[in-house]
Amino acid sequence: MWAAIDFGITNTDVVIEQNGQLLTLTRPTIGDPSPALVTELLQTGGSQLATLRRLAVTGGRHRLLPDEINGVPLTRVGEIAAIGRGGQAVAEQAGVDISAPLLVVSAGSGTATVFAHAETYQHVSGSGVGGGTLLGLSRLLLHTVEPKEIDALALAGDPNGADLALKDVISGPIGSLPPEATAVNFGRVGKFNVPVSREDLAAALVTLVGQVIGVTAINSARARACQHIVVIGHLLDMPSIRQAIQSVSQFYATPIWLAEKPGYATALGALKHIIQ
Repeated sequence: MWAAIDFGITNTDVVIEQNGQLLTLTRPTIGDPSPALVTELLQTGGSQLATLRRLAVTGGRHRLLPDEINGVPLTRVGEIAAIGRGGQAVAEQAGVDISAPLLVVSAGSGTATVFAHAETYQHVSGSGVGGGTLLGLSRLLLHTVEPKEIDALALAGDPNGADLALKDVISGPIGSLPPEATAVNFGRVGKFNVPVSREDLAAALVTLVGQVIGVTAINSARARACQHIVVIGHLLDMPSIRQAIQSVSQFYATPIWLAEKPGYATALGALKHIIQ
């Protein structure tokens, strides 16, 4: 039996390989990694530390852990390698050809883009804009940091209640962009003193974050000549974010694959490093 733990900024994810099946667990990150926390996470996830052949750890402050816990050896996997390998794994499951260079986007508290080809993993770019940005701005503007509430509000809102669309600022098209595409994020409330509903504010926030992630992904892929893009990370747990990123994909006629179980991909990548 093998296992891996990804100590993220916001969430801690556990993946356990047991008899060819994967068991998973997610819980909010609280405090620094410790042997006691590792034991608790594995037990909650359906495993016992003593039954493991090896444990992989990645993310956050995983280097605070010792080389072994109760006789079980730990393998430290760098975040870039874990993100890249995890992206390859979920892309392959989706039928993407991973023999060609792949751009893996980790959409978590922030955003990181990673070049993945064979066993080569390199950081390309990224942004401080991500899930942490969405929660921080939602606290200020929506007075909530509950992802499900933010998501529901965004799905019910219109981002152009707060944004300026292309049709608001120009008289003709720009390339293949539709008239409803964003021209200025939050430009409407910057230019006009108009009331904006919570739903429209949420939609504008999600649009802002999703667009930054999508454009960063496309530009990173072009910079490294990557043929495919896959996005992982817990931010994709929100359907509204998935819609925003897919809109960018459509605007730029560039396919972006969104992982089905995105939150576990980095932990899965760390697991692949010790199994294979």
